[in-house]
Amino acid sequence: MSGIARQVPVGTMLGEVLTTFSARLHAFGGETPFFTTRAGARVTADQLQHHFRRLCTRVGVCRADGGRYQPRMHDLRHSFAVHRLTSWYRQGADVQRLLPHLSTYLGHVEIADTQVYLTLTPELLAEAGKRFERYAWEERHHA
Repeated sequence: MSGIARQVPVGTMLGEVLTTFSARLHAFGGETPFFTTRAGARVTADQLQHHFRRLCTRVGVCRADGGRYQPRMHDLRHSFAVHRLTSWYRQGADVQRLLPHLSTYLGHVEIADTQVYLTLTPELLAEAGKRFERYAWEERHHA
C-alpha cells in the first residue's frame, strides 16, 4: 500500500485476534507485511481493488443508475459516514457536536474534508427534516 498510517478502532475480540496475529508476525522479525498474498508477498492497493471489483461483480453489487464508476472500496467510507450521521439524527444526538469525532475517526484534519463524504440520501434528508420540524415547532410555540 502507500505506507499511510491510520488508527482504526476495532472491537475487543477482533483487537485480541489482531494483536495475537501481529505478535506472531513480529516473532519472525523484520518487516513482515500484515496482509499478504498466498505466496507471502505484500498485498498491493491494485490487488485489493481488483479483488473487491471481482467480489462486487460476483455478488451483483453495482450502480443502478448506470453511472460510469462502479462501487469502489473507498465508497465504503462514504457509506459509513452517511449511515453514522443518519443514525445520530435518529438517536436525537447533537450532530454538530459529534461531527468533529466522525472527522477524526475518518482520519481527516479538517471537517470540510469529511463534508465531502456526506452525500444526501433520502434517509438522511428525512431525519434532518424531522429534526428541523421539531426545532421549528419549538421556536414557533416559544415565541
